Amino acid sequence: MLDFLIAQTLNGLVYSMLLFLLALGLSLTFGMLRVINLAHGAFYLMGAYFGLTAWNLTHSFWAAIIVATVGAAIVGMLLERSWLQRFYVRNELDQVILTFGFALVFADIMKMLWGKDIHSIPVPPLLSGAVHIAGTYFPAYRLILVGVGVALFVATWLAIERTRTGALIRASVADRVMVSGLGFNIRLLFTYVFGFGTAIAGLAGVLGAPITGIYPGLDFEVLITTLIVVVVGGLGNISGAFWAALLIGLAETYGKALYPAAASFIIFGLMAAVLLIRAWGRDEEDVE
Repeated sequence: MLDFLIAQTLNGLVYSMLLFLLALGLSLTFGMLRVINLAHGAFYLMGAYFGLTAWNLTHSFWAAIIVATVGAAIVGMLLERSWLQRFYVRNELDQVILTFGFALVFADIMKMLWGKDIHSIPVPPLLSGAVHIAGTYFPAYRLILVGVGVALFVATWLAIERTRTGALIRASVADRVMVSGLGFNIRLLFTYVFGFGTAIAGLAGVLGAPITGIYPGLDFEVLITTLIVVVVGGLGNISGAFWAALLIGLAETYGKALYPAAASFIIFGLMAAVLLIRAWGRDEEDVE
């Protein structure tokens, strides 16, 4: 029983960190730029395919990481500069239609370029071993993945909350006109933030490829769960996204292991419970 608990907890932490890497980028674009980017899952799959191509050409996992991250960032910035900037002042429905349309377009392009087969990227030999933890062996690569997620959480939180650039981003969200009047290039700043969000999604795609595989439809699968994490954690709340990813990841992992038929119900039930608790809190504040 103890071995089962340890294994499921570790698997849950790995899945949680993958969710957080996705939620991190979406939280930035969704909460800070006020852009509802339903193409975010496409950048996850795009990064995985970019990494697969780099792996096939170089047989280097590190080259795959660089190509996936940079490639997703470039595509994201091009999308933001050419289309999304025009929709910042539009309503949310217009943004949903635009980004969902791009998600479908990207999905078809990836099918044409990489086909419909299931692919994977092998774990680099340096990280292919196992670590002995409390009487059970766990893949070292998955533990590294947990460390990457925690490190990115700390680094991003510090960058947003403790640096001048982070203060500028937060000020731009609160009052773009004022910040523009101070001489800052808001459009370029938002392009970089959006590019960072898609870069993290691409990074998550290549890091998750050895675990989840790469196949058409994965983009929409991860998007749904990522949206739940962002909603539970709070829009634009990096810390909230981290803890929500832990909650959702562990709940889904244990749900699939113990109650496979009710796993989806557990996730959506958690989201509904969090939203109800928030609604009650707001009602109490209004009464006071």
